[in-house]
Amino acid sequence: MLHTLDQSSSVATGLAPYACDPSQTRGRRIPETKAPTRTDYQRDRDRIVHSTAFRRLVYKTQVFLNHEGDLFRTRLTHSLEVAQLGRSIARSLHLNEDLVEAIALAHDLGHTPFGHAGQDALHECMTEFGGFEHNLQSLRVVDLLEERYPQFDGLNLTFETREGILKHCSRVNATLLEAADHSYPDGLGGVGQRFLTGARPSLEAQLCNLADEIAYNAHDIDDGIRSGLITLEQLQDVPLFLEYCEQAQIAHAHLRQPNQKRRLVYESIRLMLSAQVFDVIDATSEAIERAGVQQLADVRQSGSLVKFDLDMQSRSSQLKHFLFAHLYRHPQVVQTMEQAKTVVRELFEAYCERPQEMQAGFALRSQLETVATWDAGPALQRSVADYIAGMTDRFASREHHRLTGRRVLPTVA
Repeated sequence: MLHTLDQSSSVATGLAPYACDPSQTRGRRIPETKAPTRTDYQRDRDRIVHSTAFRRLVYKTQVFLNHEGDLFRTRLTHSLEVAQLGRSIARSLHLNEDLVEAIALAHDLGHTPFGHAGQDALHECMTEFGGFEHNLQSLRVVDLLEERYPQFDGLNLTFETREGILKHCSRVNATLLEAADHSYPDGLGGVGQRFLTGARPSLEAQLCNLADEIAYNAHDIDDGIRSGLITLEQLQDVPLFLEYCEQAQIAHAHLRQPNQKRRLVYESIRLMLSAQVFDVIDATSEAIERAGVQQLADVRQSGSLVKFDLDMQSRSSQLKHFLFAHLYRHPQVVQTMEQAKTVVRELFEAYCERPQEMQAGFALRSQLETVATWDAGPALQRSVADYIAGMTDRFASREHHRLTGRRVLPTVA
């Protein structure tokens, strides 16, 4: 006998009254029968994990390209770290952990190969055709580009998961999206509406946004030191890191030894992460109480509620500025990223000239008038952008070599 899941009450699940309750979801654009053993948000998470785009994240860069080392973060490991941090904080705040995990695992599905360099190059190529933005592309992936189900394109995720994926959006794109995103039965508008009205997303969505920042600051320290591009000595000038580095050495004197630097880095980052998590829990709880939030509708009409306190926000910003100056703008990283931009630009030019070189589905879509009702720009360029954005680092490098006969970046077999 199959035991069905009771989705009828947030009280039964221990959720706060202002959390997203799966029994109160606004639903899916295409209605589906409820799953007997999973909530709608659990079902969203499972669909994301089984998607093709999610598997590709393992070969998409975070800061260091796929060929540069086996132990650097990828988009996949980054997404897992965001999900872990998000769930930990959500549990203490009595928010919906499953929704947080679904958003976290999907938030980078639209990222191009080669990280932000790839995104910047693709946006330049698409400037006259509606532009390119990886966050909006993540929504395109789950709404349109995944082809797994016979009844619909995309993954047909719930409104709340889609809302969390779309962290930011221009008014132009929000207007286009809202004109097409009108199929919710309650008539309250789609995921683009809040960018036109100034409303806030759910606390779960806000939490994923901050967990993303916490995760990449921490792991970029680790990867930066591992790469040799930044040093532990340089990080002594960053107050947030220095505080927990000193704490680690006070608690474990042997970490002062030169051969213990790797353990010292790990312990300092662990302490820093814990402090940031505790800070978010306390600051967010105070903000919710101060705003008088009693239900989800109050969240949407309040200011940003998931946050650091002012001191932690200041110190986290200092860390971000340090990483930007010393890691992201390091000459070695900049040189590699310029090469990556060349690959993306030349792929775009090649596919626009010879769309038949793309996989069959994208080649066919490029011949349509538009590839979605909320597209800005003609189908050819948008299909090319979709195709390139879905590539892994190594596939993009191989395709570039196949189409141009030149090797700009090393190709990993």
